[in-house]
Amino acid sequence: MAKSKKQRDPMPGNSAPIDQLINFWDTHSTVDYEDETEEVSFEIDLQEEIFTVALVPELVDLIENQAKARGVTTETLVNLWLAERLNVAA
Repeated sequence: MAKSKKQRDPMPGNSAPIDQLINFWDTHSTVDYEDETEEVSFEIDLQEEIFTVALVPELVDLIENQAKARGVTTETLVNLWLAERLNVAA
């Protein structure tokens, strides 16, 4: 007598919210879903360096307020200001 396939929950689709995907894979094994997966390849460019700079809290507040008023992120605003100061394109 042949064994029946193990019952399993349906795998969330690609458009599922990230928290649903996280919860699903925290409680399930990819081994149980090998027949529904495919091999993929991708490249990661690790050459971009991200810099951390310590700022006084008062400056952070001012920068955040300016960024919000302009509709950009604080990172974007700081990069624009530094590029202007250094006369380079951002």
